[in-house]
Amino acid sequence: MAENKTPAQGGGLGGILGNLKEVMYGMAAHDMSRYALRTRASMEHLFILITMGDLIGVPILPPYYSLRLLPYVVPNIATWKRRMLREKDISDAMF
Repeated sequence: MAENKTPAQGGGLGGILGNLKEVMYGMAAHDMSRYALRTRASMEHLFILITMGDLIGVPILPPYYSLRLLPYVVPNIATWKRRMLREKDISDAMF
């Protein structure tokens, strides 16, 4: 029985080009994409702090606006509280 290899499976010239594309992505764009995800997470946590800060004792916005945004924020509250209330270390700033 003959096997049909696609370029994604690593057969022939297509496999070499696919591997080369992955290496180039790793060298050029992987760090940027990780930085973008980290920035997005920080912005989301800052937004939750501004809107739901009264959950940890930081009154910023009136509760009316917080209550209107509550259905959208509920899935993220547990991880946000854990991140805000954990002990910080000097190594957190480095990595």
